[in-house]
Amino acid sequence: MSFFKVENLSVWFGGLAAIDGVSFEVEPGQVFAVIGPNGAGKTTLFNCINGIYKPGKGEIFFKGNEIVGLKPDAVARMGIARTFQNIELFDHMTTMENLMLGRHIHMKTGLLRGAFLWGKRSFAGREEMVHREKVESIIDLLELQSVRNKFVGALPYGTQKLIELGRALALEPELLLLDEPCAGMNAEEKQDMIFWIKDIQDELGITVLLIEHDMKMVMDISDQVLAINFGRPITQGTPQEVQQHPEVLAAYLGEDA
Repeated sequence: MSFFKVENLSVWFGGLAAIDGVSFEVEPGQVFAVIGPNGAGKTTLFNCINGIYKPGKGEIFFKGNEIVGLKPDAVARMGIARTFQNIELFDHMTTMENLMLGRHIHMKTGLLRGAFLWGKRSFAGREEMVHREKVESIIDLLELQSVRNKFVGALPYGTQKLIELGRALALEPELLLLDEPCAGMNAEEKQDMIFWIKDIQDELGITVLLIEHDMKMVMDISDQVLAINFGRPITQGTPQEVQQHPEVLAAYLGEDA
């Protein structure tokens, strides 16, 4: 049984193929990168995985279970978390509050139980403490202590990207989907993000499926790379193999094949 597998996935929008026959497998503990130029279908692929889109053809398996057709919350409960290309945080909430939102699938306190049981010794109070401890461990991992109680909207862009990563980690995923985690970052912030992703892989044992345009980052952290263009797979292999493929050079790096 494979950990994560995509088989012959295809998506059409108005007769135009956004994804056309994409297949690949991700092994546990890998950092697996999907690369390609703008419009290649990378984000559409992620939208199919986490239930935003339903593909017209193909199958997606996570730990042997078919996930095509599941809603995003059901996919999250199975252990798949995601960050987005554009930051999707709540600006008027603090870092801690945004990270706590990532714990929602683990919370058992309903409206009535939460309304009638107050205090630290209540079920709701004890559960709150457990979730806060989980979030504090993420704050420590990502070194967000200085912005714990600051409103997210007032924080630098790079810090917001890190908080969004933290919120995804708060779900305690087994598979983490990162949609261009370094987009818009400067060189120092990108290097920091590489460090965090390696920590997530090595210390937390989380498998990472990554979309990224920064080829240096892809080369530095990926175990396997899939290159696609116009929704179709070009090649898959180690970063070195993919980087030297003539169609990748033509489609992605702008060099003649």
